[in-house]
Amino acid sequence: MSFMQALEIIFPSMMVLAAPLILTAIGGVLSERAGVVNIGLEGLMIIGAFAAIVFNLTFHDVLGDKTKWVALLVGMVVGGVFSLLHALASITFRADQVISGVAINLLALGIGLFYIKSVFGKGQTDRISDPFYSTNIPFLSDIPIIGDLLFTKVYWTSFIAIGLAIIVWIVVYYTPFGLRLRAVGEHPMAADTMGINVTKMRYLAVFLSGLLGGLGGAVFAQTISHDFSHATITGQGFMAIAAMIFGKWHPIGAAGAAIFFGFAQSLSRVGPSLPYIENIPAVILLIAPYVLTIIALAGFIGRYEGPKALNVPYIKGKR
Repeated sequence: MSFMQALEIIFPSMMVLAAPLILTAIGGVLSERAGVVNIGLEGLMIIGAFAAIVFNLTFHDVLGDKTKWVALLVGMVVGGVFSLLHALASITFRADQVISGVAINLLALGIGLFYIKSVFGKGQTDRISDPFYSTNIPFLSDIPIIGDLLFTKVYWTSFIAIGLAIIVWIVVYYTPFGLRLRAVGEHPMAADTMGINVTKMRYLAVFLSGLLGGLGGAVFAQTISHDFSHATITGQGFMAIAAMIFGKWHPIGAAGAAIFFGFAQSLSRVGPSLPYIENIPAVILLIAPYVLTIIALAGFIGRYEGPKALNVPYIKGKR
């Protein structure tokens, strides 16, 4: 097997695994840039995956081929609404943001498992019949070398993730909204003095984080797992947090880190078919993504500083 053939196997797998991480990580960027820690990204992915799968199973006979696309929107909206619980606890009631995020993780999993055991009578849902499949992009897939890598056997969800990462980058750094968002995360009192509603901006940032986290879960469920159970989302939300930190709370940096973690995950899936690493024990390849996550954070987390008002509740009139 040539080097290019190996890349043609790894790249599509890497991008489909990276897409949910990219979406969730840039959602985390929005929340934490506004000063609200969002450990609940895992829970937002769980509730988004749960909502998308249940919707897909329920309405496939009605909506047909459109079901998976509508299910993405449903998972996205449910994730956004669910994130408001975190906003209420951490912004309005000024609860510890880390504890609130952990509660979101536990609550999302509890809701999902209670529902599927009540409705399906077992620990997982049925498999959906209308997931996302890989496809070749017309004309672009015919381009030599680049076409085989970027536009062959790819998922539309990967392009959505990359596109949203670029849009979030532009919004955060090149629009008045982005300036206000960063201001309330760096110096909320100064922002308040300038007439910016700190509470409103933080609520909106957490809500947007929920939308993207829910979308990330819906993408994962409909492209990778094709069903929902307690093990559908197992650590992807925390890997997204690691990507956010590794990417310096920057949308493009977070997306790049998510692609790196997607590459690590892809090795555990396609590794046995690749030369040089085909003889590596499967368990080593399975734990590789998490080991690389720990190494990345251990090597870089001390060098990066998040927004100065991160995890600091704002009380009007107090420094």
